[in-house]
Parts: sequence; structure tokens; C-alpha cells
Amino acid sequence: MQLDGNLIKKDGHDYLKDALNLPEYYGKNLDALYDCLCEMECEIELVNAGEVSADIIGTFQDAADENDFLKFKIV
Repeated sequence: MQLDGNLIKKDGHDYLKDALNLPEYYGKNLDALYDCLCEMECEIELVNAGEVSADIIGTFQDAADENDFLKFKIV
């Protein structure tokens, strides 16, 4: 799956919730994003990463380090 940094910048957690098909109870914060990512099985590619805060990128990287079934890369 591919995520667009421009859309993350524009719509933030609403975009991430829809794009990643996160559950209704998703809390729309970095801790909640991390928790959800740690339960996912997928490959995520981030385009336009320069538009995304280092905190969000770090959350994806930390979750991928914790979850063997989640792959994350910046393209």
C-alpha cells in the first residue's frame, strides 16, 4: 500500500484512518497509530515524505521495528 505525504499533511489522521482502514475506535494520535500499526500485516510505502513530520515517520519506523509483519519504506 502506498501513502502520500501530501495527503497526510493535508488531512492528517483522517487520511491515515481511511487509507490504512483503521478501526472506528482509532484515537487519531501517534500512540493510537503506533498501536494499530503493530497489529497490521502489510507493506507501506511513503511517497512525498518531505511533507510529513518526523514524528509520524518515526511512528511508522518504530512500529515496523516492533512488528515483523509490517514493512515500511520511504520511496
